[in-house]
Amino acid sequence: MGMTMTQKILAAHAGLPSVSAGQLIEADLDLVLGNDITSPVAIHEMDKMKVDGVFDKDKIALVLDHFVPNKDIKSAQHCKCVRELHAGMILQIILM
Repeated sequence: MGMTMTQKILAAHAGLPSVSAGQLIEADLDLVLGNDITSPVAIHEMDKMKVDGVFDKDKIALVLDHFVPNKDIKSAQHCKCVRELHAGMILQIILM
C-alpha cells in the first residue's frame, strides 16, 4: 500500500524513501509552533540543557491563545515565560 500525504511529506523532510506509522524520524522542520501551554515546558527543558538558543529563530512561532487574557497567576506566569524567551531571542509571537 502507498503512503498517505502526511507520510510523503515526512519522508521528504527526513530524506527517506518512505516512513511508516510508529517510526521515529529526524526531519528538517518548516515551522515549529508553540503555545502558552506547551512553550513553557519546552523552555524549561531548554534551560536544563543549557542551550544558548534555538535551531532557527525564523522557524519558530509562539502563539499566546489559551491564557490571554490571563485567568490566574499561574497562566500569567506561563505567558511571562514565553514573552521573556521572545524578548531574549526575538522570535515570532502571536497574541490571540
